[in-house]
Amino acid sequence: MYKNMLPIGSVVRTVGAERRLMIIGRILTSEKKDVIYDYVGTPYPEGVSSTDNYYFFNRDQIEQIYFIGFQDQEALEFQHEILDNIGELTIGENGIEEK
Repeated sequence: MYKNMLPIGSVVRTVGAERRLMIIGRILTSEKKDVIYDYVGTPYPEGVSSTDNYYFFNRDQIEQIYFIGFQDQEALEFQHEILDNIGELTIGENGIEEK
């Protein structure tokens, strides 16, 4: 379900957006909703200026990829050992949990 996720630092544009976003997190929830998102991003090129400019989105909302973020051996191992093996997730009492 979470195979082939873009790495941190990737720059994308989501459907209908004018601005590009840089991915700064993967598989998380916003504080306002009980939804699990694939990614959180911040406007590119200025980056984080406050928590008000975090944008939560899913992979199916990505319209264009401009840059694929840095990947070293540690990042590739994390992708293979953790992200590629995550099953269906839900929001439980302690946050995101695997079903």
